[in-house]
Amino acid sequence: MNPVYHQAKFINSAPRLQDAPPDQGMEIAFAGRSNAGKSSAINTLVQQNALARVSKTPGRTQLLNFFQIDEQRKLVDLPGYGYAKVPEAIKRDWQKMMENYLKNRKALCGIVLVMDIRHPLTEFDWQMVDWCEHSKLPLHILLTKADKLKFGAAKNTLLQVQRELSQADIVITLQLFSALNKTGIDDVHQILDEWFQFTPPSAD
Repeated sequence: MNPVYHQAKFINSAPRLQDAPPDQGMEIAFAGRSNAGKSSAINTLVQQNALARVSKTPGRTQLLNFFQIDEQRKLVDLPGYGYAKVPEAIKRDWQKMMENYLKNRKALCGIVLVMDIRHPLTEFDWQMVDWCEHSKLPLHILLTKADKLKFGAAKNTLLQVQRELSQADIVITLQLFSALNKTGIDDVHQILDEWFQFTPPSAD
């Protein structure tokens, strides 16, 4: 486990892309339908209880939230999508902002897509896959709340999602994850390390 993630600190929340920090270094963005467990996943990965705000009301993340790992690397919490009781016009604005971010942010080097294992591959999830294909971004999928299913059922869902995504035109990796049981943390850190180009420590 790379201890550098534990130093993550909040930088700012941007209602629009022009309010984001300078477009430099490397960013990995976390996306997911509201209530899929995105904020909990981020907090678990950085071992901080309240870095990303966990809300009892799904859809509260309506901004681009930036967290600095070090001078060159950031995590980005993208707006949750789905259950939020907001007008359609606002949802369209979110969609436009997300598309703008995904297509035009030069620092973006990968997307972690968070799906509730009990409700994988929603319409929003497919939209994210399409955006990643269009932008040629690597995609890593967390099937969260894996603790809610027995291991066999969870594994079957993983294989089913893998099959459905096998035709995609980009590199897609996926795994089981549970913020509650801390399942799969090392696997995510390995992906983040790779995308962030952290060099492994030398053997001497």
